[in-house]
Amino acid sequence: MNEIEELAKVEVNNLPPLQPMLYDDLHQSVLKNLHLELGSGPALYLISPSYSVLNNIPSEAVVDFLNKKENLLNYLKEYIIQNLAHYTVILEMSSYFIEQNNYLVLARFREKSNDGRKFEVKFYTHEPKELLSNYEDKIYIGRDFIDLLNFKRKYWGIKDFIVSIKEQYDRLLDKAEARIKDPLEYQSFFQEIKESVNEAYTESLLILQSLPPYPELDSLSGKELIDINSQYREITHFLVELRDEVDEFENLLRFKKEADFVRYVTKFKKDLTNLISFLNIKINGVLGHRIANYRFRHS
Repeated sequence: MNEIEELAKVEVNNLPPLQPMLYDDLHQSVLKNLHLELGSGPALYLISPSYSVLNNIPSEAVVDFLNKKENLLNYLKEYIIQNLAHYTVILEMSSYFIEQNNYLVLARFREKSNDGRKFEVKFYTHEPKELLSNYEDKIYIGRDFIDLLNFKRKYWGIKDFIVSIKEQYDRLLDKAEARIKDPLEYQSFFQEIKESVNEAYTESLLILQSLPPYPELDSLSGKELIDINSQYREITHFLVELRDEVDEFENLLRFKKEADFVRYVTKFKKDLTNLISFLNIKINGVLGHRIANYRFRHS
């Protein structure tokens, strides 16, 4: 965990300027109450909205980072919210729990490159009064992938999520070996889910290769809009089949009282549900609206 060390190398003046954006009440409130979780060596530091460390005694390097990089941290938090608003439905899908927790959201960073540029961010919500006393009771609400130098995402970011799903399944297998009483008892479920993961991964990437990476919707013909909409819907169908199989497996694990493992399956299902909802609402929803309101251009 070297997120603090990598971010310490970043100069906010070298990052693309943030574009003005109108936030709804949910995104505004989360921005005000956003806590960061950044690693340094073996320690994960929970950092308050005012940039004080809540859970550990910080090292001199961490204190120095927080004192000198406040502008970067301000930028980082707003960048996170803008990405959530554009490229996910994470906050919308968990808005009930977030509101119940007074809009407290934790953003846990994991570096995806060693240049302080690309990160995987996992999001949780927690009851404010018990944040430190019962930290383990936090609720997982999703994950995102950000690139500090490139806000605009190819294929609306779908490829990153598809790749992540395959990686997560591989990690699930490793956790099953250590946490399930008798992994062989669930062999058929693992096999079925593996086949669905591979199918969703392979077919989705093939579909994306046939689509424009950065579609300019205003310049597309009605036929092109319909075709792109249909292709993204096809990806959704593969993910729905996978999510349903994971849901059945999760229910069985709960019935069998496999508490040490089922929570990882629940997180996996949450990511699938978020991605399906993003496709339905912010891709197919927008494309469908464009199609329904298409105005034929006359030469």
